[in-house]
Amino acid sequence: MASSLISRQLALSLQKNLWLSASGCRYVSKAATKTQMEFDYDGPSMKTSVPGPRSQELTKQLGDIQNVGAVNFFCNYEESRGNYLVDVDGNRMLDLYTQISSIPIGYNHPALLKLMTNPHNLSTFVNRPALGILPPENFPDKISESLLSVAPSGMSRVQTMACGSCSNENAFKSMFIWYRNKERGQTAPSDQDLSTCMVNQAPGCPDLSILSFMGSFHGRTMGCLATTHSKVIHKLDIPSFDWPIAPFPRLQYPLEEFTRENAQEESRCLEEVEDLIVKWRQKGKPVAGIVVEPIQAEGGDNHASPDFFRSLRNIARKHGSAFHVDEVQTGGGTTGKFWAHEHWGMDDPADIVSFSKKLLTGGYFQRDELQPDKPYRIFNTWMGDPSKNLFLAEVLNVIHRENLLEEVTRSGKALLKGLYELQGQYPNILSRARGQGTFCAVDICDDETRNSIMLKARDKGVILGGCGDRSIRFRPALVFKEYHVHIFLNIFSDVLAQLK
Repeated sequence: MASSLISRQLALSLQKNLWLSASGCRYVSKAATKTQMEFDYDGPSMKTSVPGPRSQELTKQLGDIQNVGAVNFFCNYEESRGNYLVDVDGNRMLDLYTQISSIPIGYNHPALLKLMTNPHNLSTFVNRPALGILPPENFPDKISESLLSVAPSGMSRVQTMACGSCSNENAFKSMFIWYRNKERGQTAPSDQDLSTCMVNQAPGCPDLSILSFMGSFHGRTMGCLATTHSKVIHKLDIPSFDWPIAPFPRLQYPLEEFTRENAQEESRCLEEVEDLIVKWRQKGKPVAGIVVEPIQAEGGDNHASPDFFRSLRNIARKHGSAFHVDEVQTGGGTTGKFWAHEHWGMDDPADIVSFSKKLLTGGYFQRDELQPDKPYRIFNTWMGDPSKNLFLAEVLNVIHRENLLEEVTRSGKALLKGLYELQGQYPNILSRARGQGTFCAVDICDDETRNSIMLKARDKGVILGGCGDRSIRFRPALVFKEYHVHIFLNIFSDVLAQLK
């Protein structure tokens, strides 16, 4: 399959696509240039509305087996490549959502297909070990080549996991274990600790808490849900913990026009964080850790300044709480730096940094002192997947070889510039364009219009994602270049013109 895909990619890159000159295309952006990647298409190509007949048929079929309420359409991943996702009805769409921000270097990248054909890698793909007890011989080397090569500042330990939720869930456990060990000092757990934990009682199951922020999203498992506050549908009917929730800054845009107001807003939120830590300590539920996203993604692409995060880090230190930076969606280069927290300019940015999505595997980096003290305290059957580390190592090679973080910065500037221009052109529809790198968003006047725009854009060949109450978020792959930006802006402008 890999060799045939590469052959087809080479042939398709030579084909002439006349989409850009099709009637009805509105040129508010400069003309999109010819594709520069051999595994990319030249532009969208739509044959049906989306979902098309075949997608609808498959949705009905799957609906007899499981809930399909969230299914958008079915995909043909074999024909998808680069920045383009192809569906089962033959529609080819420019993908600015990339499987909820989880595709690092595009669909069917030749470097990853080549990796699959290497016979030395076969056993890694065929045999998935229980890494916590029976890791393969090359596992330390592969971890060093992949994850440790991009470790955040001050961290040399990494714990692999499968997904973002289980990464955060186990990071929370590490913070609780660290906090209790710190409380005990050199003393071993008491007999009472050991007996009461088995019946979910204190002191073995202590009344500790984690402080999170309104608008945050950290996952859908039980502990993560207690720190997730983005959408009602995630939390409804699920029991939760009595943990503190702080306000996250709501900045006014453009930032340069509201410097004083935004500084006051961030100061207000930081004061509330400290007040909550004190209040929960007085309630007998000390804050063992603070968890925060560098950019609140699912909750509406909410930003805060580097000063806010530096102050938050200092508050955690002051009160003896661990500081956990959730980079599940922001990590992997999409903000123009490999980790979004690098924009803060700190040598010691966090105690724990969790990741998943664009890093293809889950897990978290941690400072030495948060390393669990006994086996099986952080454990599950697989604890990740060695094959994903192979892919990640090659993804990192591509990022370095092709200077993709620089590409992200260039493309992000072009994307924001275009959004600013359209925002000026359609002030009654668009507002608050914002972003770092290509991790961008824009607000729509209301939820109904937002959903209409995304559906119309999809029928014209662009896949977008929503977040928050009324935002559209942009999450392209790292191979998203300036000419892809202009393809998108032309289509987006055409959709907006229909709404005017």
